[in-house]
Amino acid sequence: MTASVTVATGFLRSPSVSKSQNTSFLFTRQRILLPKKSSVRPISASTSELPENVRSFWKWLGDQGVVSAKSAAEPAVVPEGLGLVARRDIGRNEVVLEIPKRLWISPETAAASKIGALCSGLKPWVSVALFLIREKYDEDSAWRVYLDVLPESTDSTIFWSEEELAELKGTQLLSNTLGAKEYLEDEFSKLEQEILLPNKDMFPSGITLDDFMWAFGILRSRAFSRLRGQDLVLIPLADLINHNPEIKTEDYAYEIKGAGLFSRDLLFSLKSPVYVKAGGQVYIQYDVNKSNAELALDYGFVESNPNRNSYTLTIEIPESDPFFGDKLDIAETNGMGETGYFDIVEGQSLPAGMLQYIRLVALGGSDAFLLESIFSNTIWGHLELPVSRSNEELICRVVRDACKSALSGFTTTIEEDEKLLEEGKLDPRMELALKVRIGEKKVLQQIDQIFKDRELELDLLEYYQERRLKDLGLVGEQGEIIFWE
Repeated sequence: MTASVTVATGFLRSPSVSKSQNTSFLFTRQRILLPKKSSVRPISASTSELPENVRSFWKWLGDQGVVSAKSAAEPAVVPEGLGLVARRDIGRNEVVLEIPKRLWISPETAAASKIGALCSGLKPWVSVALFLIREKYDEDSAWRVYLDVLPESTDSTIFWSEEELAELKGTQLLSNTLGAKEYLEDEFSKLEQEILLPNKDMFPSGITLDDFMWAFGILRSRAFSRLRGQDLVLIPLADLINHNPEIKTEDYAYEIKGAGLFSRDLLFSLKSPVYVKAGGQVYIQYDVNKSNAELALDYGFVESNPNRNSYTLTIEIPESDPFFGDKLDIAETNGMGETGYFDIVEGQSLPAGMLQYIRLVALGGSDAFLLESIFSNTIWGHLELPVSRSNEELICRVVRDACKSALSGFTTTIEEDEKLLEEGKLDPRMELALKVRIGEKKVLQQIDQIFKDRELELDLLEYYQERRLKDLGLVGEQGEIIFWE
């Protein structure tokens, strides 16, 4: 899906969700549900206060030899819903739990199941989604107790109603959410035509788009990735661990290791990145690099950290550009392509390579000589600095017009949104929408200000021709032309 509007000269567009429509985007460092900064209410897994389905799950894990009276942590009712609570003091980097591979759910699990033959040609995540749905409707499933502790939905924006999504009007989060939903609809349509309808006997309960959305939400919010030899894995019990924004690193929180010297089995080992007192909740950091919009789409929560606020500028080389081929060659030689995606973060400078890329895309007229083959090895270096006044003026105008256009898509101001936040008593999804709106608008205003300031400096900047003349000794340090008698 392309949610874009051509701006100014046509080379700067609002970002296309297709940037992310691949399985690496869909399942990268994903875990659990919505964290809130509040105290934990620890409840022993052995007490009757814990929901029956969770007690059954804990017993099942005990029967499997995964947990015991010596386990460092156990499930508990916490502000986020369910979480892991320390049964004793847990040291920094201490192992909290270990789950053997036989209890993991992965594409390999789906391939070994009754529907394995049907999964062979499917995307890995689709095969796991299909497996989850079929097992969910099988009362005799070996995974019954695990499936019963999975939520029916999360606060991910893919589960929001049309009325709730309307609160995201103007945001990139809205376009990305709609793009993700459209992607899911397309994937389900293919699955229905190629697998479900021709094999109705294998799916007696029938499978709907809502079922498919549920499985996608479970995988997106709970699946571990970046594991040795594993692309996508659900780890029962480990996936109860929640996110804490105060934990600043995701390194070493989990790993895959051998079960023992003489064992071929693998274990998923989860560690606590910080010291936890007995009765406290065990947390990890889901992903230090995700923006608030990504957190909202993946898990249904955002952080107050301004470094999570970002906006993606999408810049492309138009095919109608008479120098399209030359520009594309230069971009590809320098690790870029026909389209460049640049994430601008609140309070931070412009991403590396952004100005070079946009100057390249805007290059034309009398500046086009830089595209000649004689400059092929040096042009990227030249583009680190302003090329000409007209080129710099153009990029400033295009970016500022894009920012103004994006800001005009919002129906409220930052001040109005902040006032609503201050009044409090908001539905969690409304609060999330407000924070995302505020964050995106602040970044757009920041980008606009950067290029507004640059416009004011146009007459003071040094351009390529002046730098070249200086290199040749034809211009003095003050910019005066040097003459010889």
